[in-house]
Amino acid sequence: MDDVSALLARLPDGDAAAAAAWAAREPRLTKPAGSLGRLEDLSGWLSTWQGRHPPRLDAPCARIFAGNHGVAALGVSAFPAEVTVQMVANFQHGGAAINQLCRTFGVALDVVSIDLDRPTADFTQGPALSEAEFAAAFQAGIDAVPEGADLLVLGEMGIGNTTPAAALACALYGGEAADWTGRGTGVEGGALARKIEVVAAGVARHRGLPPLEILRALGGRELVALAGATVAARMHRVPVLLDGYVVTAAVAALKAVRPDALDHCRVAHVSAEPGHRRLLAALGTEPLLDLGLRLGEGSGAALAVGLLRGALACHNGMATFDEAGVSDKG
Repeated sequence: MDDVSALLARLPDGDAAAAAAWAAREPRLTKPAGSLGRLEDLSGWLSTWQGRHPPRLDAPCARIFAGNHGVAALGVSAFPAEVTVQMVANFQHGGAAINQLCRTFGVALDVVSIDLDRPTADFTQGPALSEAEFAAAFQAGIDAVPEGADLLVLGEMGIGNTTPAAALACALYGGEAADWTGRGTGVEGGALARKIEVVAAGVARHRGLPPLEILRALGGRELVALAGATVAARMHRVPVLLDGYVVTAAVAALKAVRPDALDHCRVAHVSAEPGHRRLLAALGTEPLLDLGLRLGEGSGAALAVGLLRGALACHNGMATFDEAGVSDKG
């Protein structure tokens, strides 16, 4: 935990020179100021965190982290835990939604499975991970960020993992377990009530710990790896697109430690899980898309790469008023 805290203490800032170059060009493009809305922000964000102007997307990559959870045995998911392994195989054979979206938007995809044969401990009885397990998962996330990437798309796979996501959000930001707990893979009725009980029990046992200890106590290997990959991307000045509820909850502890820890990240979409919208409000951020997605896999984040490509095409390709011979408003 001390090593992770030390990393967070020395996170680099964005590149001021690249940001200034973007800011000098954007107002000169042939459009009313601000008329492309958040597309303008996206091109500036990419330039700042890539440390170059013009910004580019030459080597975007997606990393999907997979893990299994002890609390899945408590009936919190509509699917059995073995589906995690089966879906990882589906990713590897190109049959999942994330494969189609990455192919469509030119994103290199890799799946990182972390000890799928060893589910985490039941967090209602004790910490989900030992400190050694936490360190190994965090390092797996760090190691998964490739050299030369200019955008990192983050996603996850793990049956039952909306339960730790809800528990993390509740432990970090307060409220009742029911405020943060949704249907996940499709639980309802008594199964949803049971899921809420499990979240409440985990939070009651571990609430009050420091943020990173909360991540260790309530998270899972794939969630910790997501946090590790996010920190590694920041150290290498790689901008990050975060997927839905699970990914956002996984990195929320980083922001709880250091308020600017996620400045190099954008949340790609707001999930249909009700806790995700609540979590985004707590983090003070807005999603890029709101399409009712709740699949996971990084699917919403991969889809948002299309937005980024559109933002770059406009900023880099539009003519300035001078180049086009168009009169500015003066």
